[in-house]
Amino acid sequence: MKRKIAMIASDLDGTLLLDGAQALTQEVFSLIRRLQGHDIIFYAASGRQYASLRRLFAPVADEIGYICENGCLSFFKGRKISQACMQADLGREIIRAMQRTGGLEVMVSGTETCYIQPTSSNFAALLHDVVGNNVTLVPSLLDIPEPYMKISFYEKGGLSDTSPWKKRFGDRCTVQTGGNEWLDIMPKGVNKWTAIKENLICLGISADEVIAFGDNENDRQMLCHVGCPITMEKARADIRILGRYHTDSVEKSLHRILDGIGYEW
Repeated sequence: MKRKIAMIASDLDGTLLLDGAQALTQEVFSLIRRLQGHDIIFYAASGRQYASLRRLFAPVADEIGYICENGCLSFFKGRKISQACMQADLGREIIRAMQRTGGLEVMVSGTETCYIQPTSSNFAALLHDVVGNNVTLVPSLLDIPEPYMKISFYEKGGLSDTSPWKKRFGDRCTVQTGGNEWLDIMPKGVNKWTAIKENLICLGISADEVIAFGDNENDRQMLCHVGCPITMEKARADIRILGRYHTDSVEKSLHRILDGIGYEW
């Protein structure tokens, strides 16, 4: 049966942004506005920071919701809905472990900026010029001016075995890959779905009324709990199978919804 659709949440990298793209098409903004005409709320659900997401969605920035930092932070129409932080001692333990491991660049997410203590200027340029982050260089990540939310490392050329990180911190944190080159560590139990759930409560929307698009490990819980999960054709195999439907383009799927063909669940 066709159900009412009240919210559509989409991952960015590998989902709405394909093949390494760092900018959205004008078509995306047009589709979001058309969704609004059908009383469907659009949420960007990403591991990216709030400021970066607002820049990406600039033409509709004040009209949509944001699940940021893999669920550590969320906003709806400029109002902060949720924020999750980890204990300072645990955050410092994670940072020290990352910094002792060769070949990694470490990033700590704050509310409005990310903090880095880079080993190479190329890392700062990647975050600021390519990803579009607000970036703050600090002398030590062990002493930043706000609580720890998400702590990540970037491994250029692709992640090596991530199982040691899950083994060491998985019982105290949420440890997930955020792409081919990023590993993200969030407070225990925090993920995109936990933030979406808090927003659903605020908006009076049922999970059965939500469609979500995703492609990677950090989308897993979101895809498992919404009414209609749609995974990308090129998603990693264990994530692709979570989809009730599959697509090679979020835009195509949005057109399908708006043209009345829709999806049944």
